[in-house]
Amino acid sequence: MMNGDYKDKIDQLIINSPFEEPQRYWEFDRTKKKFFIKDRRRKAGYVVSPQNKKYTDQGQFIELPLVNKIRPRVKKWREGGYQGATGVSKRLLEFWYTKEAGGRAHEFFFCQLEAIETLIWFKEAPPSERVGIEIKGDGGDFERLCCKMATGTGKTYVMAMTIVWQILNKIAYPQDARFSKNIFVVAPNLTVKSRLDVLYFNKRDNYYEQNKIVPYDMLPSLRQGRILIENWHTLMWEDEEQLAKRKTVDKRRTKSDEAWIRDVLGTDMAKSRNILVINDEAHHAWRHKQGEKLDVTKNEERMATCWIEGLDRINKARGILTCFDFSATPFTPSGKKKNTDYKEDLFNWIVSDFGLMDAIEAGLTKTPRFVVRDDGPVNPKDYKSKLYHIYDDESVKGSLTKKAKPTTMLPDLVRNGYLLLGHDWQKTLQEWEKGNMPTPPVMISVVNLKQTAERVENMFVKERFATDELCDQDTTLLIYSDIESGKEEDLRKKVNTVGKVGEAGEQIRHVISVAMLTEGWNCQTVTHIMGLRAFSSQLLCEQIVGRGLRRTSYDLKNGMFTPEYVNIFGIPFAYIPHEDADSERPRPESPRLPIYPDPLKEKHKITWPNVERIDYDIRPRLSVDFAKVEPLEIAEITGIVDLAPKIDGQPDYDKIETIHLKKLIAKAPDRLQEILFRTAARVYEQMGYDWQSKINQPFAIQQILTLVERFLKSDKFKIRPESFQEDKLRRKIAIIMGMEQIVRKILQIIVHQNYTKITVRYKTPRYGSTKDAIEWRTIKETAEFKKTHLNLCAIDSAWEKTHGRELDRNANVEAWVKNDHLGFEIPYVHDGMHRTYTPDFIVRLNNGDHLVLEVKGEKRDKDSLKWEAMREWVKAVSQDKDNGRWHFEVSYDQTGQKVHEIIEEIMKTCETR
Repeated sequence: MMNGDYKDKIDQLIINSPFEEPQRYWEFDRTKKKFFIKDRRRKAGYVVSPQNKKYTDQGQFIELPLVNKIRPRVKKWREGGYQGATGVSKRLLEFWYTKEAGGRAHEFFFCQLEAIETLIWFKEAPPSERVGIEIKGDGGDFERLCCKMATGTGKTYVMAMTIVWQILNKIAYPQDARFSKNIFVVAPNLTVKSRLDVLYFNKRDNYYEQNKIVPYDMLPSLRQGRILIENWHTLMWEDEEQLAKRKTVDKRRTKSDEAWIRDVLGTDMAKSRNILVINDEAHHAWRHKQGEKLDVTKNEERMATCWIEGLDRINKARGILTCFDFSATPFTPSGKKKNTDYKEDLFNWIVSDFGLMDAIEAGLTKTPRFVVRDDGPVNPKDYKSKLYHIYDDESVKGSLTKKAKPTTMLPDLVRNGYLLLGHDWQKTLQEWEKGNMPTPPVMISVVNLKQTAERVENMFVKERFATDELCDQDTTLLIYSDIESGKEEDLRKKVNTVGKVGEAGEQIRHVISVAMLTEGWNCQTVTHIMGLRAFSSQLLCEQIVGRGLRRTSYDLKNGMFTPEYVNIFGIPFAYIPHEDADSERPRPESPRLPIYPDPLKEKHKITWPNVERIDYDIRPRLSVDFAKVEPLEIAEITGIVDLAPKIDGQPDYDKIETIHLKKLIAKAPDRLQEILFRTAARVYEQMGYDWQSKINQPFAIQQILTLVERFLKSDKFKIRPESFQEDKLRRKIAIIMGMEQIVRKILQIIVHQNYTKITVRYKTPRYGSTKDAIEWRTIKETAEFKKTHLNLCAIDSAWEKTHGRELDRNANVEAWVKNDHLGFEIPYVHDGMHRTYTPDFIVRLNNGDHLVLEVKGEKRDKDSLKWEAMREWVKAVSQDKDNGRWHFEVSYDQTGQKVHEIIEEIMKTCETR
């Protein structure tokens, strides 16, 4: 059934009341390229995007058949008056469904009521209602039932309802084995554990009283129950093998079950039996099957193992009545399966589901808006905006995965994204200030490494990038696992109170986090998210996006919530339900040939210096001849970005929000001189301590500043498109966006024209060798040659094959190797991005010299930087006699004959020395 006609645009995203069962949902017809509303509830399930990158707008809809079978039965049971339920349960359900019962400010959401109803139905409905319902479980000895609820839909309330239902029934019916008055709640971290304090009866802000979850006259009975909330670490123990490995003199034996139970459950609950367990963020509690290889970190595996095995031990000693799991993403990790692109497995014991799209259509969460287009270059892999998945850009990934100092500038695409997002955040701040919001909006940056987090912090705090309002150290939080213990408690207080009036984190504006922000982080004021890490699955995207989905306001308009948004760069998240997606049949795998060092050909072994870096001794007084400088061109600047919510994998262009960089910067004061000074300061920082120690800092920076100004005024600095060249504002934008490129260029000019000495710093080991090459396999064409140490040579082009043949023939060549999987790389910078150049061949001549040979079909401007870096490397290593003489040449001859001329010229040059 369809409601109305097909639509090009969605005119109203929120179409369901949060207090009623969803009646409609948006869907996208890929044939007609139109939106339409289906007049029924969306099936329970989850969309997983394939790892295969060619699928850009569809994924596989994984249905939850068990939930779809349970839903209509629970609805019928509700409409029939809860047949079979106890008197206590019926009274509670009636109380929860009553609007404003007991002075309750707002009624409970439908998703909360359905979740608790489902758990009650499972335990109390007549057995005939559950015919055909089979819960497979996780293979353990105790029962698990899971409620899947999207972030921001109020699962903590459902946990409180579960506690009330269980304890009040056990007090009223002590002999009824379906209930327990002893509740053990397990959390994944201290943040969640602290947030769950609202489940304790004696807390001033407990949910039972503050949110009217219990009728007033039933509170005394509720307080007869016992609740214990612990972090998963409490379940850890040391076995005999672990104790034996201790390096201390303490060699006590492992604790008995009884002693361990007393430590974990405490005095009050240790003697209890048939304990009810509630797992919050239960996707961490999965059972690791023996011999199973999973794509998880050691800490994740350790957490899951301790968590589930600890519950096993409690079950063995005291008995677990039931384990109720709550999670927005209840998946267990799995290894890569054959002939499938999907990496996660849904829990088999999910009995209730209210997913993220359901939550968005009911207005329970903010609507995430993603970059759908901009005026910059697109990603050649999928033709999307590069800001959609920033980390996927080759230059960004290459830069962020390498070790770097905090002062190392971030890639221009990252800076471009932050400039746009930062100015949009500033606009939000101004709107909030006009509306007298007590706390500022919050931007989250989720990055891959500690070094990246420090680079982001340095860019904002030290470089004062983007807007001043985001560049204060006191309003910036940097979070990673190895923060000094002395700061840990203060940091936790700030993290847990971001956006909360009168608390330590009240004025925090930017949170920079390595990996994912702590689950349970309950901040309602997140308006912008930047993702700078790999996103291998939609599950991970949902978990990170979930940190910014909690609403700021729950005020109603005509019985529904008004939309709230969170703007997102860099997280490739898509809602793409597609129930019957056909997948390609697996193709037969081509044979893969091994390539390895052949012991019988070791006389053709090649070695090369393992260079870490090249240091230059620079004279104090700088001079530059710009006539000798290659031009720098700044191009591909993104100045306009459109963001829109996505429904069913398609952008809602009717809800477009545009970030216009030119307009935003035009409103800011003209600080071009300050920008130039910061550029000079960044060059100074990277000149090295040896040079800095020779010269007074103000004079040094003034020298560099003069060079920067001369360079920007010269014809060696070009901006594309040319219209930017004469436009003062656009020129300013180009300089801001190209700052890293300008810094690198000025540094390169200074070094190349002012060094007096070169020093090579080597890695350990000092030399690389073909003997150390690791075996790898290929499906490429291969050829066998005599003078190469490797058994085979993988052929990428006919040109490589002809050059290999000519190298084998040449009488002056003792050995050669194609530089493939050897690790011989030369660092260089292109367009402000750190890159590595991998030359084609390494050749050893019979006079002991070495030739690095590149084979090219045509000359390209962008290759000049590679050749320049390679020649600098050759010059540096050749000055060290232990390395011998090195040469670099490029052959543009497809026949390979040019090789003989190149080698002959090298041999003549060596004879004249």
